[in-house]
Amino acid sequence: MTGLAWAFLDTPVGPVSVGCSHAGVARVRYRRPAGPTRGERGVATRSAENGAAAGFAQGVRAELHEYFHGGRRTFDVPVDWGSTGGTQLRVLTVLAETVGYGETISYGALARRAGLPADAAAARAVGATMAANPVPIIVPCHRVLASDGLGGYSGGNGVEVKRWLLILEGSHPPTLDWDSRGVSGGRPPDL
Repeated sequence: MTGLAWAFLDTPVGPVSVGCSHAGVARVRYRRPAGPTRGERGVATRSAENGAAAGFAQGVRAELHEYFHGGRRTFDVPVDWGSTGGTQLRVLTVLAETVGYGETISYGALARRAGLPADAAAARAVGATMAANPVPIIVPCHRVLASDGLGGYSGGNGVEVKRWLLILEGSHPPTLDWDSRGVSGGRPPDL
């Protein structure tokens, strides 16, 4: 997707970048944006000339900052669903609209809630949809669990990021090695 305004910040789970279009947040990645995009206050508009996209980028950066500091439970910046469709769009929309902060749901239960068959193939399809989620954290795929444990997570350092987010949100108790400063501990990031 071209023409996105990018914002980035260092978080307790590592660097996170967000790409926004004129319609809202379109991408969340667990890394800095590629190329020389560092702009004032973590916002860059390397390939976007649209002021709305830059405004969304600044807004979602601020909301993520609040989220990682425990001050935000929902995101207000709209999601640009333009890169999704069909079953992926239905599952991600149901997830975003029905599984709130501090809640979790199994892959199978999310499949049923989204109107998919109640079978193992549908649960696996939901797992594949979570792995391809273009806007993790904002659309909370970390809240979708396997019936026998955490399941996988394709963002950042994988399942440890998922575990950290779930502990932050209070749906899982802290483990003995959990550190509010982040997945790898150390100095808290400058958010």
